[in-house]
Amino acid sequence: MNRSTRARTLTGTALALATAMALTACGGGDDASSDAEPKKQTKSSEAAAVKNPIVASYDGGLYVLDGETLKLAKTIELPGFNRVNPAGDEDHVVISTDTGFRVFDAARQEFTDAEFKGSKPGHVVRHGGKTVLFTDGTGEVNVFDPADLAGGKQPEGRNYTSAKPHHGVAIELPNGELVSTLGTEEKRTGALVLDKDNKEIARSENCPGVHGEAAAKDEVVGLGCEDGVLLYKNGRFTKVDAPGGYARTGNQAGSDASPILLGDYKTDPEAELERPTRISLIDTRTAKMKLVDLGTSYSFRSLARGPHGEALVLGTNGVLHVIDPETGKVEKKIDAVGDWTEPLDWQQPRPTLFVRDHTAYVSDPGKRQLHAFDLDSGEKLTSVTLPKGTNELSGTVAGH
Repeated sequence: MNRSTRARTLTGTALALATAMALTACGGGDDASSDAEPKKQTKSSEAAAVKNPIVASYDGGLYVLDGETLKLAKTIELPGFNRVNPAGDEDHVVISTDTGFRVFDAARQEFTDAEFKGSKPGHVVRHGGKTVLFTDGTGEVNVFDPADLAGGKQPEGRNYTSAKPHHGVAIELPNGELVSTLGTEEKRTGALVLDKDNKEIARSENCPGVHGEAAAKDEVVGLGCEDGVLLYKNGRFTKVDAPGGYARTGNQAGSDASPILLGDYKTDPEAELERPTRISLIDTRTAKMKLVDLGTSYSFRSLARGPHGEALVLGTNGVLHVIDPETGKVEKKIDAVGDWTEPLDWQQPRPTLFVRDHTAYVSDPGKRQLHAFDLDSGEKLTSVTLPKGTNELSGTVAGH
C-alpha cells in the first residue's frame, strides 16, 4: 500500500480516507471571481517537507502548516485574493490567481512550473482519480491525473472549451464521460455530457442559474439550480424540484459513501446576502429533496462530508453540526468557534471548514486561530494562533 492510499490521522490511529469536499472548489455563492493584483512568490526560508500539509490563505500570502501539529512551517508571500483547493495527491494544492491556476507543492512549500493560464480561474473538482479545472474567463476545461504532478512537471490531459465563457464547473466520471455546465456570462442554463472523445451524448437546459457540483455514491452527479438540483445518473438527466418557486442550491457537498447530497438552500432572489438556516438533503435514489432547519445560518464555506458520509455544517453559532444524511437528524454538535456573522463580500474572511480523513479543520480568522477536531469523538486535537487571520482553508487530499 503506498502513501497515497494510506489513511492518516492526527492521533496516529489508522483511519479510512474520507471523501473530499465538493464545495471547496466553489468560487462563492454570488458568482464573483478574483480581482487580485499580480502575484509574486517570495521564499522566506528553506524548509523540510511537511507531513499532510494544510494551506491557508491570508491577505498577502499563504501559510503552510503541518497537518498533525498545525505548526507553521512556512509563509509564502503572494499578494491579492488567492483561492486554495486540493490538487488530488498527497503533495500539491491548486492556487487560483489572477493569471490562472498555479500548482503549489505544499509538502515542499514551493510553487512548481505547472500552470494553467487563463482569466478568472474558477472551480477545481476532484473525482475518480482525475482533477478538473474550469476557467471562467475562457470557458476552458482542463482534466489531468494528479499523479502526473510529480516532479513539478506540467501534466498533460484532456481539454475542452465551452461554447461560451461563463462561471462554470465540470467533472469527469471514471468511464470518461465529462459533465460540463452550459451558459454565457449573462445566463447559465444547464449542462451537457461528452463521451471520452468529446462528443456530446446528453444535454439538459432545465437548470437555471446552474452553479456548483457534487458527486454521490454510484457515480451520480448533482448540479445546483435556482429551482432545485439537476442529477446526471446512468446516462440521463433528472431534475429534483425544490419546494416552491425560487430555491437556489448553489453549493453542494458529496460523498462516495452516501447516495445523498448535502446542499445549501436560499429562497430570496432579492437579498443582498441571504443567511439561510435550512440545508437541503438530495436523495439521488429517489430524486427527492428534504429540508432540515438547523436554527443557525451558515456560509458557502460551511459545508463538508465526513469519512462515513456524514453531512457536516459549520453554523454561525460556532457549532459544527454532524448530521445523518438519511434522517436529517443532528447526531453530534461540536463547539468549534464562537459566534460569527457572514460578511457581505464573499471574498472576506469567515470561519471555514475543511475535512480530511476523520479530522475537521476549522479556522477562526477573527482570533487568528486554526483548530483541528476529531470527528469521531468530537474532541479538539490541537490549535494554533497565526500571525494574521486566514481566509481560504484547504490541504492535500489523495486517493479521491
